[in-house]
Amino acid sequence: MTKIEDYGKYETAWCPGCGNFSLLEAMKSGLVKAGLAPDRVIFVSGIGQAAKAPHYLNANVFNGLHGRALPAATGAKIANHEMSVIVESGEGCCYGEGGNHFLAAIRRNIDIAMIVHDNQIYGLTKGQASPTSQEGMKTKAQPGGVLSERFNPVAVAVAMHAGFVARSFTGMPDHLSDMINLAIRHRGFALVDVLQPCVSFNKVNNFAWYKKRCRELPPDHDPLDWEKAMKIAMEWDEKIPVGVIYKNDRASFCDRLSVLGKGPLAERGVDKKELASILDEYM
Repeated sequence: MTKIEDYGKYETAWCPGCGNFSLLEAMKSGLVKAGLAPDRVIFVSGIGQAAKAPHYLNANVFNGLHGRALPAATGAKIANHEMSVIVESGEGCCYGEGGNHFLAAIRRNIDIAMIVHDNQIYGLTKGQASPTSQEGMKTKAQPGGVLSERFNPVAVAVAMHAGFVARSFTGMPDHLSDMINLAIRHRGFALVDVLQPCVSFNKVNNFAWYKKRCRELPPDHDPLDWEKAMKIAMEWDEKIPVGVIYKNDRASFCDRLSVLGKGPLAERGVDKKELASILDEYM
C-alpha cells in the first residue's frame, strides 16, 4: 500500500508562507488516495516557482520549457498510456506561454491531470502581472495597473467541454487533496485550478482574501449540467465557488487511438525492417 512517506521529503526553495507548501502536501495526499505508487506517475512541468514542485517528489519527472509542459505530457501519455501523467505548473506557464497548448489539450481530451498553481502573479520573475491578475492591479511592471481583463481558465475549460473542471484553495487542504484525487482518476483531460497566495509579490490576493471568498459548492450541485456550470464558472470576486464545477464522460484521446489497444508503445520492440521500409519511401 502506498504511503505519503513514499513520495519523500525535500528541502525546498520557496519563500516561507508560500501556498506551494500546502499544495505539495495535498498532492502527496491525493496521489495516495488514488492508490498510485511513485513509479506509476509521470510529472511534467514548465518554468517557475510552481514548476519546481515535482522536484520535491519521488516520481518520474520531466521539467520542460516555459509553457510547454502539455505537449511533453501528451507525448508521454501516448507513449505509455498506462502511466498516470500529471502536469503541474503555474498559471503564467499554463495559461500564458502555454495557453495554446491548454486549448489543444481540452479539445483532444488527452488523459492528463493538469494541476495549476494560480497565485495571480509571476513569482519567479519577481512580480509582474500574470494572465489571471485582476484588472487594475498594480505591480512593478504595471505601475499604472493591469489594463487587460482577467483570464478565467475555469470558464474557458467549461465552455470547451473539458472532461473535468475543478477549483480549490490551498487553505482547504482536505478539499484540495480530494480534487487532485478525482482529477487523477478521471479518464480524460482534468483541470484543477488551485488558488494560492504568493506572500512575496501579491499583496492583494493573500490568504485572508481567498479565505473570505472561497465557498464550497452545495451538495446538490450537478457537475453534469453544463449550463449551470457555465454560470458558476463566471462567479468571481466576492464569492469564489470551489469544487467539481463540471465533468463529462466523453472518450479520451488515447481511447480513440486504436494502435494503443495492443499495449503501451514504450513496451514494444522496434521492427527494423518496417522502419527501413518507411524511411525508403522518403529517399
